[in-house]
Amino acid sequence: MQRSLSLLFSFVGLGILLTGCVGPEKKLGRGINNFTELARGGEISRSMEQTGIYNGADVAYTTGFLHGFNRSLARTAIGAFEIVTSPFPPYDDVKIFPMNPVYPSAYAPGLPDDSMFATDVSSGFSGGEVAPFIPGSRFRVFDEH
Repeated sequence: MQRSLSLLFSFVGLGILLTGCVGPEKKLGRGINNFTELARGGEISRSMEQTGIYNGADVAYTTGFLHGFNRSLARTAIGAFEIVTSPFPPYDDVKIFPMNPVYPSAYAPGLPDDSMFATDVSSGFSGGEVAPFIPGSRFRVFDEH
């Protein structure tokens, strides 16, 4: 058993050294991102929004939800497939869905205003919420994003 595990680890290490890490790393990250789509709900909210705009509000909560739920299930399945097959080529994205997650048109995500993303060495501190422990506290220092 120990010999077979050491042989397996040596083949995995050799595979990583020969193939590089950029392709598998990108494919694994994309797979994790797609796999968590059901919890994120981006496809559902975008489909409901687009259905409401183009087909009317009477079908947005039914047809839009079902269309978004079906797309979320498909994106989750593609994510699971990419996680399992991340060490193996091809590393290109699946052409069924766009690589990046979708958001409703009314929402544009950005980086959080945090010292991890926007450090300011001249003043000694940077943005972030002033009182994040208070619910509803929206006041931010140096809100640039």
